[in-house]
Amino acid sequence: MLEAVRELGVTRYLQISTDEVYGSTESGSFTEESELDPSSPYSASKAGGDLLVLAYHRTFGSPVLITRSSNNYGPYQYPEKVVPLFITNAIDGEALPVYGDGLNVRDWLYVDDNCAAIDVVLREGAVGEAYNIGGGNEVKNLTLTRQILKHLGKSPELIRFVSDRPGHDRRYSIDCAKVRAGLAPGDALREGSREHRRLVPRPPRVVAQAQERRVARVLRAAVPGARLTADPAG
Repeated sequence: MLEAVRELGVTRYLQISTDEVYGSTESGSFTEESELDPSSPYSASKAGGDLLVLAYHRTFGSPVLITRSSNNYGPYQYPEKVVPLFITNAIDGEALPVYGDGLNVRDWLYVDDNCAAIDVVLREGAVGEAYNIGGGNEVKNLTLTRQILKHLGKSPELIRFVSDRPGHDRRYSIDCAKVRAGLAPGDALREGSREHRRLVPRPPRVVAQAQERRVARVLRAAVPGARLTADPAG
């Protein structure tokens, strides 16, 4: 793709990366200047892509940009991902598998906010630069699980702790001051989409839509919300 950018004279090329390229941190947050320290083959492949993109910029002057986003959630998300998987499992009365002790921390970003930021970076970002995009909603996996069950009116007894996955990073955290400093689309990254305040609004509607289509694994309902840290049980 980078060769095609050179051959076709593409004016701007954006690499969509991930906060996982920085690895795990016990405290503080990674900036765009932080060292890349991926833990898994997936994050290593993303970090390798980032380095290739930057190398093309330095060697050939390719007009590249990079966004590094935190965990996304939202409507139509592939049902193997944790939020839709746990919602559909809870609706079906099935176990919600939580890795390890459930205390791994992730920052959750609503998909519309991520897309808005990507669009702005693509149009207005500085060529050759990377931009962190986060939701500012760091939450432990166990807290997230309990909140999903609470909003759906399901018992916490559905939680099942399973063996931790290999190379499971403990905490991701990114500093988004750079994208907020002049590129943030309105208040989207400052406050989150105002219509998406709770993780699962109107649980009966979510259940009804799943039952109506007789496919509990596919939800049309949005999974909005930004206030993910209010559960004191986390």
